[in-house]
Amino acid sequence: MRFFDSHAHIGAPELLAEAPALIARAREAGVHGMLAVGAGYGVGANAGAVMLAQENVGIWASVGVHPHDAAEWSPLAETALDGWLAHSRVVAVGECGLDYWYEHSPRDAQVEALRAQIALARAARKPLVIHVRPSRGSRDAFDEIVAIFDDAGAERVGGVIHCFTGDLPFARECLARGFDISFSGILTFKNAAKLREVAAALPLERLLVETDSPLLAPVPHRGRRNEPAWVTHVVDCLAGLFGKSTDEIAACTDVRARQLFRLTEAT
Repeated sequence: MRFFDSHAHIGAPELLAEAPALIARAREAGVHGMLAVGAGYGVGANAGAVMLAQENVGIWASVGVHPHDAAEWSPLAETALDGWLAHSRVVAVGECGLDYWYEHSPRDAQVEALRAQIALARAARKPLVIHVRPSRGSRDAFDEIVAIFDDAGAERVGGVIHCFTGDLPFARECLARGFDISFSGILTFKNAAKLREVAAALPLERLLVETDSPLLAPVPHRGRRNEPAWVTHVVDCLAGLFGKSTDEIAACTDVRARQLFRLTEAT
């Protein structure tokens, strides 16, 4: 079986020193493809993801400014991202988006950074990796990000809604705009029955799987620091929902990730 972890922060400061061991364990588990996501730890931390992609077969990078860090957006940040996007192993922009749950950065700053990164993705002709989380008991970020997609022309590059936790109508809105849906270890949680219902109602050929390492370790590792080798448990969960074998789901999500990120490397 060949698995593809479509979202892992293995270049994060807390994981970078252990990245060779994490990659080795992932390969032993059958994870031969991985997107190292640089955003989430400040603009400069994107460099770790790019380095790992450059040095390791089967690993590519995405660079961006996370909504938590949107207050850092500046012409210098934009220049840095633009430079990394010229690298052949950098295949996507993000993760970027809206996070109204925590609001570590003001909403207007998040919107500005998101719009700017959609423009960067369009200029680079690379897909977007999107983070979106509404405020408690609301759909605000879901509704707003769809409106931004439409206004900014995000459908011209498409991408993926990572770590999806929305409802079925939102998923369909995203699919219609060229955004695939990626599920994380949350799908395996006991309290995620509604999310599993959403997953089962979506077209399998538009689904990806991820770990979001070091966060959101799947059952049976919940509560521990996550790592790419454990994406297999997300695949197992999807296999049960679709009534297919783990091998079939692994192959389908691997193929789709490579299509979405326009990868040509076979290994």
